[in-house]
Amino acid sequence: MLRRLAVALATYLLLFAVGPAAGTALGSPGSAPAITSAQCDAQVNDTPSKLLPCIQQKDLWDHMKAFQAIADANLGPDGHPSRNSGEPGYKASVDYVANLMSAAGYDVTIQTYHFFYFAFVGTPTFREVSPTVHNYTIVAEWNAGQATGTTTADIQPAGGFVLPPTPLSSSTSGCTAADFTGFVAGRIALIQRGGCNYGVKVQNAFAANASGVIIFNEGNPGRTGVIAGTLVDAAGNRIVPTIPVAFTSFDTGIHLLTEYQQAVQGGTALPVVNLDTQAIVDPNREDYNVIADSKGGNKNHVVVVDAHLDAIYGAGMLDNASGSTTILDIALKMKNVTPLNKLRFIWFGGEELGLFGSQYYVATLSKTDLSHIGYDLDADVTATPNYTIGVLDPAGPDLFGGASTQTFPNRVYKASGVARDQAIQYFDSIGKNHELFSPVGTDAINFNFAGIPASGLLTGQDCCKTQGEVELFGGFVGNFEGNVPSFDGGCVDNPFRWCDNLSNNDPAVLTLMSKAFATMVVQMAFDTKVMSASDNAVYKPKLPIASEASRRFTTK
Repeated sequence: MLRRLAVALATYLLLFAVGPAAGTALGSPGSAPAITSAQCDAQVNDTPSKLLPCIQQKDLWDHMKAFQAIADANLGPDGHPSRNSGEPGYKASVDYVANLMSAAGYDVTIQTYHFFYFAFVGTPTFREVSPTVHNYTIVAEWNAGQATGTTTADIQPAGGFVLPPTPLSSSTSGCTAADFTGFVAGRIALIQRGGCNYGVKVQNAFAANASGVIIFNEGNPGRTGVIAGTLVDAAGNRIVPTIPVAFTSFDTGIHLLTEYQQAVQGGTALPVVNLDTQAIVDPNREDYNVIADSKGGNKNHVVVVDAHLDAIYGAGMLDNASGSTTILDIALKMKNVTPLNKLRFIWFGGEELGLFGSQYYVATLSKTDLSHIGYDLDADVTATPNYTIGVLDPAGPDLFGGASTQTFPNRVYKASGVARDQAIQYFDSIGKNHELFSPVGTDAINFNFAGIPASGLLTGQDCCKTQGEVELFGGFVGNFEGNVPSFDGGCVDNPFRWCDNLSNNDPAVLTLMSKAFATMVVQMAFDTKVMSASDNAVYKPKLPIASEASRRFTTK
């Protein structure tokens, strides 16, 4: 463990951690701030003791309400509020941030890149017409593949089924053209999971003139429920079929198969299914990163402060209007600061689709410009109601996978501990626990891959909060979101739920995490060793921040 700030720093952090994070229970009203937002805007918030009281819940929540209003005013193709990349709500979010940062005196650039855009129009449907009449519920009973088309037709099984299922996966249904020998053109192909990529099964069905595809789970232990598949070919390349594709459970597949077999044996009509999936497909959709540089600071010593601005499947208020709000409020409260290191605030697009914005940004930097970035700080989900307090560390375990799955250049590990320990010291000072997570799944990972140290904060999403985390942070086992224990995956990153709205966020948690993130930003803004991959921060003795640091800190 790297050296921590000593008791003196902990004491001042405790004194200046105003609001819900400073001794009142999360979710309960905090005391009125000792300084007004207007006063904060007028002063130079160049130390934690000045900056932290200025990170106020009302200001944060006003930005959150603005992002929700943007989503509400810009419906996506599915007819619901949206701030998804490639859609008007995302561009409106870009403009909102860019205008505020420009007005605050930052040098703002909107960086453009392009990506493969797919969006469902309306809600896809899957309905058995006969002999059973049943409307399958999206997500709960089936998931739509990223394809487009409509059909009402008889079903017909492909070859290659393994029934009953073996203990381990052994089906190769639909994986070869031979599995469609005797297939009647125009029918819907019923295919068992297993043996090859989903896209290969669909390509073979399409070549056999199927009008649609239903892929059901294989039935082995752990492979029985409703599936959500990605359509890629044998080489892993994305395909967008022009026939509808449905993914469903083993039980649903067996139900349809049984009806088909009974119809064949009895000489009656085959089961009829309707599939309808409409979509917009644009292989070259424009998207944006918002980049805002501080007026002051050494341009050869850059600290990037980032959050992703895009959503997926809707308003995206927790993921990630919350993190975008955190860095926006900090940037606006530091507008009068002349940092030692240039601060570069970046709101990335396309994170939900594959870290596209940060990947493009890092990949297109010249070798010289890349060498001038000394650090990255990432805020990705900062207002989770049933929260954890996660601190990013390149050596930490993955958020969803347990053990760390990535390695990075050696220089990132020790140096990433500097900001990591600043956050830990802050949480220690206010009596809050923490846990470490790797940057996997966050934009910080692209900086780590490039050899740039990084840390950041997150509060958890989706499923599932463990009993150990409940013991650390309170709350309940299950979803990080919502008001009751549940294991259904939550609102975030799940299609056709449209529930990651303002109510999916806790303003007290947002305030707590924004204050913690602010301690990291303001300290890294003045660290003279930010370019050195050092494992400790160094401040010039004449800087205001130096008087608040521990005597253990080297100052020269």
